[in-house]
Amino acid sequence: MTSSSPPSATPPVVLTVAGTDSGGAAGVAADLTTFAAHGVHGACVVTAVTAQDTTGVHAVHVPPPGIVAAQLDAVLGDLPVGAVKTGVLGSPEVVRLVADRLGGHPDRPLVVDPVLVATSGAVLGDAAVAAAYADVLLPRASVVTPNADEARALLRLAPDDATPAPRLAAALAQAGCAVVLTGGPAPGSDPGATCTDWLARPGRSPVPLAHPCVRTENDHGSGCTFSAALAAALAGGADLEPAVGAAARYVARQLARSARWTLGRGRGPVAHTVDPHPSHRTEETP
Repeated sequence: MTSSSPPSATPPVVLTVAGTDSGGAAGVAADLTTFAAHGVHGACVVTAVTAQDTTGVHAVHVPPPGIVAAQLDAVLGDLPVGAVKTGVLGSPEVVRLVADRLGGHPDRPLVVDPVLVATSGAVLGDAAVAAAYADVLLPRASVVTPNADEARALLRLAPDDATPAPRLAAALAQAGCAVVLTGGPAPGSDPGATCTDWLARPGRSPVPLAHPCVRTENDHGSGCTFSAALAAALAGGADLEPAVGAAARYVARQLARSARWTLGRGRGPVAHTVDPHPSHRTEETP
């Protein structure tokens, strides 16, 4: 992948505040590899340690908020962080800590990936965490990137609520942040169908953003990868809508790269490998 800066230039710094995935597919592992692919320097604050593989999350350890705060102090006191993205935050206390320390800075975009349920179905954020997101963090975020299930949880709707995606996005944007409601292919659509994300900003009508659909079960970590790519683009100075499109195209390319992989016994990882010979690349760069 290419960077927007010459190789000798100091790269932007993007901070991930998220959990680990011992299988290397999601969380901090996905974020740091995505940052590197986009030519930015990645820093990390670990909010949860998971025993996780492609079949599920087997154990979770959430460190005390003081340890999370100490990591934040270390990064913010030393590095010029240009953007932040969050993943699993683990507890309402950490959600509030992130809102207080990292939210509300117009010159430092905060991308919130509200990870509440893992790809395997494991719960990583209960109702109290979802409420803290909605009440405290979203009003101080730049953009939030939920899927439809997460959007319903943040809006305190029933899991089977039938509200259409654009209305979910618009309702979440009332918190005061931009919303990218990520979506897959429509049920029953043909194999070449596109996916549609919905971009909503406070006070504006939602905008549909279509991108290529890659049909694969190797999609573990795709949500983390999308939000990390979005944060990297924003750190480089991109406007929101082009940054969303670039992040979606990047994820589609990585899904296509790993579509035929046979890693693990469950839902395999989205690719976090890159072309070792970038001068031979013909595809569009992020």
